[in-house]
Amino acid sequence: MPRRNGVAMGAPAVPSSRRGGAVATAGAIVALVVLPLAPGLLASERLPTGPAALLGIPVESLLILLLLVIAPWRIPRRVLAGLFGLFVTGALLLAGIDHGFRAAVGAPFALSDWSQLGAAYGVLVDSLGAFLAGLLLVALIGGILACTVVLAWAALRVADVVCRRAAGRIVLAAATAVWLVSALVAPLRVGDPIAAAASIGSVGSAVARTETVLGAQPTIAREIARDPFAGVPADRLLTGLRGKDVIIAFVESYGRVALEGDGIEGGVTGVLQAGDASLAAEGYSARSAWLTSPTFGGLSWLAHATLQTGVWAPTQSAYNQIVASNRLSLALAFGRAGWRTVSDVPSDNQRWGVGRSFYHYGSLLDATNVGYRGPAFGYALIPDQYTLKHFADTQLTGPHTPVMAEIDLASSHTPWTPLSQLVPWDKIGDGSIYDPQPALSPSATTVWQNPQTVQRFYGQSVQYSLGSLFSFLQNVDDPNLVVIVLGDHQPAEIVSGSGASHDVPISIIARDPAVLAATTDWNWSPGLQPGDTSPVWPMDAFRDRLLTAFSPTP
Repeated sequence: MPRRNGVAMGAPAVPSSRRGGAVATAGAIVALVVLPLAPGLLASERLPTGPAALLGIPVESLLILLLLVIAPWRIPRRVLAGLFGLFVTGALLLAGIDHGFRAAVGAPFALSDWSQLGAAYGVLVDSLGAFLAGLLLVALIGGILACTVVLAWAALRVADVVCRRAAGRIVLAAATAVWLVSALVAPLRVGDPIAAAASIGSVGSAVARTETVLGAQPTIAREIARDPFAGVPADRLLTGLRGKDVIIAFVESYGRVALEGDGIEGGVTGVLQAGDASLAAEGYSARSAWLTSPTFGGLSWLAHATLQTGVWAPTQSAYNQIVASNRLSLALAFGRAGWRTVSDVPSDNQRWGVGRSFYHYGSLLDATNVGYRGPAFGYALIPDQYTLKHFADTQLTGPHTPVMAEIDLASSHTPWTPLSQLVPWDKIGDGSIYDPQPALSPSATTVWQNPQTVQRFYGQSVQYSLGSLFSFLQNVDDPNLVVIVLGDHQPAEIVSGSGASHDVPISIIARDPAVLAATTDWNWSPGLQPGDTSPVWPMDAFRDRLLTAFSPTP
């Protein structure tokens, strides 16, 4: 057959517009199948792979096509398509956030936890920098808009084809019949049902989780009100610690894996063993155990509130209830009993309202008012050693009213890079000695390419935080010092592993033998390292145990 310009003469030519239209329709069909199924894939424990993950007929797409075929007017059809796009995109966003929450903090996302998204973005800014984090946020917003538009367009495109062609109507009817049959046999567990409602399920699950969280509020309210120490007179609170400077030091992400994790525990236990020896030389003794934290991988403030108030705070909603109440916190109990109370949170760069309104701290120290002139270390704006040196110099020197403080040591906060290094105590100054250190660590994007590297940097960050605390204890000559050091939660699953416990170490350190003698019935293990036989308490049990041990009556 003769050819002209490479085309066989006599062969019917397919117009490019028809080919383009067919490609566009095929793309629209793919979008209507894949995107509504995606929330179901994200809801899985492990993301499915391969073609089998897309074997399903999304009911959301069937419903919108049926509605668009029936709807006779153009504007309502566009509105319906737009609402469909928003619904599926919203379901996909909720499923993605929930998947991220489960991976990062080991807990599902409820709509009542929306404020935690701001905290998550703050960590992203501190880890990657404001510019790159901003680009990611812009990309996410652009993706949401694009997904909505693509879904609306795809629904209108396929609906138009169905309206114009009898074959399209037959395919739509057949797909609807298959979905209905599959839905009917699904309860009988006959094979894997093709009937899918992933987007509807994602939204429904988010609503159900939120209802569960809100439904727990009456129980939490009863726990807040049931306080055996609420009416104890101030002169009968904490009499066993009178004259002592008491510090509660939270070490960020200091979890059980730091003492038991493969490739991690060696360095951390080595620091603890050296700490035991150095503290013994300074006249200190220590006892240790485990606490079970209400949170995992992040959301540290939930652990802080649980320890301080004796009320279990596993969600943002529970936390909000607690800090809006008049529950007696440890900080308030010490304040009523005559201590000068201090909150030292070096990762904060703005005023902490709850510190005044609920905890009633007399002084709030943060990144803005501790005189630090050195470099930032990612989320940990200020190295722990500087935090402790500044606290010692400003709160513990000379004659002073006994102080009770919560100090949050943040150098071991994710992403665990760049790392700080210990410097001579008397050379810390305004922190400018740390200027060369951030450049010595790889970036977070480099470290997080390999789980083993992440685990190694995590272990090193905990070693630094603990080393900073021991440096503080060795250099502060305060015979009345009592330190309670503990973790707030386990690190994320990439370090802790799947199914890890919520346990964190806790130690009480003091020079005065009477302090540890008052805790004899706690049966904690000697030294800074709890073992397999050490007690495991829920974190909300600690407040009452402490107040009971050091107050004459409950």
